[in-house]
Amino acid sequence: MPIVKPFMASRRFTATAGDGTGVGVAYNILATATTNDAGAAATAFPTAPAYYNLYINAQIQSADTSTATTTAITIPDGDTLDPATPIVIEFVVN
Repeated sequence: MPIVKPFMASRRFTATAGDGTGVGVAYNILATATTNDAGAAATAFPTAPAYYNLYINAQIQSADTSTATTTAITIPDGDTLDPATPIVIEFVVN
């Protein structure tokens, strides 16, 4: 039987599409371009989240829409979004 960790929490990071760099499949938003739940500049995303959710303009996105590392989230063709479009990345950690 697998071990289930009893503690779950989330870490949210916010940015706008204009905070990203690159074009096409190389478009990404660096962790350092986001703010955390406390409103402070983030330094990195969580290292081993259980999973993460991406919200673009308050709409949850499907899993194939992005990939995340500790340093950035890549959103292919995200450069086509209006620069003011809000982006929220929610990492669930345990």
